[in-house]
Amino acid sequence: MQLNFESLTHINIFNHMSADEIDALLHYLNYRTQTFQRKTTICCAGDYSSEFGIVLNGEASIENIDFWGNVSIIAHLSAGSIFAESYALTKKALAVDVIAQKQCQILFISLKNIFLPDSTNNPLVISGQKKLIHNLLILCSKKNLHLSHRIFHTSSKTIRGRVISYLSFLSKEKKCADFDIPFNRQQLADYLNVDRSALSHELSKMQKEGLIRMDKNHFSLKEKVM
Repeated sequence: MQLNFESLTHINIFNHMSADEIDALLHYLNYRTQTFQRKTTICCAGDYSSEFGIVLNGEASIENIDFWGNVSIIAHLSAGSIFAESYALTKKALAVDVIAQKQCQILFISLKNIFLPDSTNNPLVISGQKKLIHNLLILCSKKNLHLSHRIFHTSSKTIRGRVISYLSFLSKEKKCADFDIPFNRQQLADYLNVDRSALSHELSKMQKEGLIRMDKNHFSLKEKVM
């Protein structure tokens, strides 16, 4: 796949970087692209890698599978999302799987040389390194907040409590009572760590009670929930 470096300037990990800086930096760090079909594994728990990934297009999810095969969705990845950067930086084995939910094109970037000075003293590489490290720090911090939110959403002992926590959070984040969620029913059940049929039953009850309206992954919240 031929990369369009200009198009990468709109991805958060490359904030404040020019196309020339991205071009020079990616060639210095070594990059590759790969296409994954739906439901194939992009990264596998237990693997070691010095690379992190960026979703160029398509969708994927970060999943944890326990000893008995129960799946818990940690995060949804859309175009522009990054993954495995913490494992690449710390050289630790992945504790999760990354699964393509739609056909994905992934840009992999090695971090082996991210802290090493460029022997050619290319100013584009030097400035690109500083900006990439800065952007990685910000994105890692945001991910920590996301994981904290998920812990909060799954802390309730009831399914309704978990649903209300998650939907209320999205409503506040989007500043609107009408919004789409990034999950289908099974994925939402996995994210909230509840049984799918029990979740569907609870959502139906909430809709009958006039607390919500839903159409597939679109939700509308009523004042009782807000």
